[in-house]
Amino acid sequence: MTLRRDHGRTWVWAVIAVVPVAFLVIFFVWPVAALVARGFFDASGFSLVGVSEVMVAPRTWRIVGQTLAQAAVATVLAVLLGIPGAYVLYRTRFPGRTALRALVAVPFVLPSVVVGVAFRSLLTESGPLGFLGLGESFAAVVAALVFFNYSVVVRTVGVLWSRLDRRVSEAARSLGASRVRVWWTVTLPALAPAIASASALTFLFCASAFAVVLILGGSGWGTIETEIWYQTTQLLDLPAAAALSVLQLVVVAAALVAADLTRSRQERALTLAGSPVDHRLRRGDAPAAVVTAVVVVGLLLTPMLTLVWRSLQTAGGIGLGNYALLAVGDGRPSVWEATANSLVTAVVATAIALTLGVMVSYLLSRRPRSVAGRRLLRWADAAFMLPLGISAVTVGFGFLITLNRPPFDLRSSWALIPIAQAIVALPLVVRSLLPTLRAINPRLQEAAASLGAAPARVVATIDVPLAWRGFGLAAGFAFATSLGEFGATTFLARPDRPTLPVEIFRLISRPGAENLGMALAAAVVLAALTAAVMAVAEYLGPKEATSW
Repeated sequence: MTLRRDHGRTWVWAVIAVVPVAFLVIFFVWPVAALVARGFFDASGFSLVGVSEVMVAPRTWRIVGQTLAQAAVATVLAVLLGIPGAYVLYRTRFPGRTALRALVAVPFVLPSVVVGVAFRSLLTESGPLGFLGLGESFAAVVAALVFFNYSVVVRTVGVLWSRLDRRVSEAARSLGASRVRVWWTVTLPALAPAIASASALTFLFCASAFAVVLILGGSGWGTIETEIWYQTTQLLDLPAAAALSVLQLVVVAAALVAADLTRSRQERALTLAGSPVDHRLRRGDAPAAVVTAVVVVGLLLTPMLTLVWRSLQTAGGIGLGNYALLAVGDGRPSVWEATANSLVTAVVATAIALTLGVMVSYLLSRRPRSVAGRRLLRWADAAFMLPLGISAVTVGFGFLITLNRPPFDLRSSWALIPIAQAIVALPLVVRSLLPTLRAINPRLQEAAASLGAAPARVVATIDVPLAWRGFGLAAGFAFATSLGEFGATTFLARPDRPTLPVEIFRLISRPGAENLGMALAAAVVLAALTAAVMAVAEYLGPKEATSW
């Protein structure tokens, strides 16, 4: 009986491991590797001439410098602004805190095209802040990157902060330490693992940003990601794209290693921390509350409210004229048809990402006794996080040059789009599910197995009920990410079946007030859909927000 049960478990683990690994290899590793490899070959065979020319070009290192500078500045600002927000939203208690938490979480999952259009409508010459002259500037790109990643810092730092023992700081205060000294000597060291983890993740997200840089940075503030797109689509220079992809891999690998190390420290800190505690908002919390209010109103709400307001402005005054134009096809599918395409595609991509994400998360949540087993799981975790930082442009173009022959002749298939979107969404699904699965007491699983329960029954009766709320949040992240994915989709979407982000970018790239008005209206529609999805996901998600 024991041998039969062990044999069954072996097959279960084999299926759980093989299916997602095979998917990752076929639809991520192979396309990316093929695109990079193609840059190292010319008509005569293997050659480093093209790549070496790119590597020594001043333009390349200017692009690399801009990428690192934008990511570094945005990370510093996001952390400095996010720490007061983490304190107010997770350490204090006040009416409306839950709603404010949900509001702060929305920017992270907003489609990057929407954010780019929102900031562009705010900073363009005809926008409310046009007098600042920040259109297509370094400051515009950094502001948008902070907009995206503010919630990452708030959530990551806030979860740990809410669990810190208040008695330690109170004891320091009773011994005569000032608030500032307590912060530097007690609170900050305790929060260091969460701050480091948030910084590593924010830097990774900023360094791999695409659409928001493409829309706001113009030709003067490109990054490695936008340069890969430019070299691939505009110049068809694969050696240049390959060289830049290699550079991006180095940056992403370093950021992923840092994120993995800091996340491990953060998880140990969370394990040692106690239950969540808070107190009523008081007078001494005023500085943090003011900073949080300014960030929420000035950075998070203002661009989105400006987007909505300008979408209502027409040649005849305020009205819904721009929204009415969304139904006009003008020889192409209308924006509403593109919206329907996006919804259908997102449903399929979410189903794929959730199926694979559950398998990956369940595998990574195991606790091997051997050092080799733990090391293997750490490498597997890093491997499945790679799509988070690798250029979606690289993935999309890689699909076109690899999935064009049997047995994977899918280049003309609509299925390529949801597959690419599932690859992009998979890391977020894993990061949402993994903390919930790791929190399950292994003794419950061992007790059920010792009583004769098969592996499938252990999963159905213990793991699934306990992990269900995390599953809802993971579904929301997957759907929202798929709905707004632009980098890979811009290569794969056919003209007769565009998605909404692709259609928005097409509209803002064309001259004319009518096209701009339609782009603004379409961006509002996409933002509203994403916010609605995440509102439902947050409602179904864990009672206590998980960290990254």
